[in-house]
Amino acid sequence: MTKTIDYYFALISPFAYVGDAELTKMAERHGATIRRRPVELGKIFPETGGIPLPKRSPARQAYRLVELDRVSKFRGVEINLQPKFFPAAEWPAAGMVVAAEKQGLDSGALVNGILKACWTEERDIADVDTLKAIAEERGLDGQALLDAAKDEVIKAAYSANTEEALAAGVFGSPSYVYNDEVFWGQDRLEYLDRALGDK
Repeated sequence: MTKTIDYYFALISPFAYVGDAELTKMAERHGATIRRRPVELGKIFPETGGIPLPKRSPARQAYRLVELDRVSKFRGVEINLQPKFFPAAEWPAAGMVVAAEKQGLDSGALVNGILKACWTEERDIADVDTLKAIAEERGLDGQALLDAAKDEVIKAAYSANTEEALAAGVFGSPSYVYNDEVFWGQDRLEYLDRALGDK
C-alpha cells in the first residue's frame, strides 16, 4: 500500500524551509510519496484564528526568532533569520510548484530551491527572473513553469489546495497530513516518522 503525505505549506515559511530536507529524506526512507501543496496562509489564518506575523505581539515576534535559531541548528540547516526579501509575494512561485507537481516533475527540488533562495541566499522569490534561474538550477525549465503558472487551471488548483487544507484541519505552515492525521510544524516530523513506520 502506497504511503502518501500531503504537505501543505507557504513558500515564504521559514519553518517549512527548516523541515523541508528532513521531510524529503523521511519520505524516501519509508517509501512514501509527498504531494506538495502550496497554500495561501492569508486565507487560512482568518478561518482558523491565526495571526499574521506583523500583528503578533513583540514577545511572540521575538520568540519566533529564538525558536528559528534553535530548530535550524537542531536540523543542521543554515538560515538567515532576517532575510532581505521577506516578506515576499508567493505568486507566481506557488503556481510554478503547482504546475511542476501536476506535470510529474521534481517539485521537491523546486520547493527546496525557492525556500533556500529566500532563507539563505538573499534572493527575491517574487522576481520572475530569479524564479526562472532557481528552476533552471534545479534542472527544470523555468520559463515553461512560469508560463504554466498563468493558466487558470493552475490558479484554480492553488485555490483548491487552500480549501483542501482547511477541510483537513490545517491552520499553519508547514503541515503534513498522513492517514487523515495532521502534523503541524517541522517539530512534529519525528511524530510523522513514527506514523509512517507503523505497520
